Amino acid sequence: RIGDRCIGGDYPIAIQSMCNTKTEDVKATVAQILALEAAGCEIIRVAVPTMEAAEAITEIKKQIHIPLVADIHFDYRLAIAAIEHGVDKIRINPGNIGSVDRVKAVVDKAKAYHVPIRVGVNSGSLEKDLIAKYGGHVTAEGIVESALDKVHLIEDLGYDQMVISIKSSDVMMCVKAHELIAAKTDYPLHVGITESGTLISGNIKSAVGLGIMLNEGVGHTIRVSLTGDPLEEIKSAKLILKTLGLRKGGIEVVSCPTCGRTRIDLIGLANKVENLVQNYDLDIKVAVMGCVVNGPGEAREADIGVAGGIGEGLLIKKGEIVKKVPEDQLLAVLKDELDHWNK
Repeated sequence: RIGDRCIGGDYPIAIQSMCNTKTEDVKATVAQILALEAAGCEIIRVAVPTMEAAEAITEIKKQIHIPLVADIHFDYRLAIAAIEHGVDKIRINPGNIGSVDRVKAVVDKAKAYHVPIRVGVNSGSLEKDLIAKYGGHVTAEGIVESALDKVHLIEDLGYDQMVISIKSSDVMMCVKAHELIAAKTDYPLHVGITESGTLISGNIKSAVGLGIMLNEGVGHTIRVSLTGDPLEEIKSAKLILKTLGLRKGGIEVVSCPTCGRTRIDLIGLANKVENLVQNYDLDIKVAVMGCVVNGPGEAREADIGVAGGIGEGLLIKKGEIVKKVPEDQLLAVLKDELDHWNK
């Protein structure tokens, strides 16, 4: 349980992101979290590099509606403070927290406040002895052993409310590591491809890696890590889950590639339609087609669609043409249809 949300088992896969604001700036952090909530974020993580950031959690929690995770590195006192200030989960790497006594102090506080611990291990911080053990380089086997060592340490300290996170920027290594650890433990897994890159490369790497893992039944919370606006992470995560059939609801937009027959601004129209449909809670498919030659047939599987002609366009429902309108009215006509869809 993370705040009022349960993960693992048969609970729905939860979408997570991380703020890029300074946590000490409560106003900016809350504003970003509320925007992420509206986009569909279900768990949010914030960096806690200072005591001021840990103390800010109290006020942040008052103004948001989703579970809050504190990301801690090195200083065990920040983990304790974050728990005392009401965080719903902490993310630590016990290996960089320090001595067993310091890890125990964090675990004891988490147990007292019923706060789960996300045990995080990244390929970039793998212990030297595990690198040496597996041939002198980072391997999936080494990452898994490192994570399970830390899980067993916390278990030995008397606590079992844990989520495991093992990440690598190497997509296939990351996939292999998750396949290995899923066979060795029943703890919930937070999955993602770390340092995956900017919008294009990050989305492709994340879609491939997460797609393989989720399709194999591995993963209980996900994050699409992108170098950019966290809102983009939520859009991508939702689309990955929907594409895999793991989440329903929301309008799906399909659009054809441009070709020499296209006589309208298809790229512009498709982008406008994609932005438009974000405002509707409808479980339907909308098609945006570039020509009237193939448009109706290609859009047959969509609930509704538009297809462009020379200065005009067609409104299509289930592959049937229902209206012809000037090109500059296509978006407005589509919006009107969506506005009155349930009527």
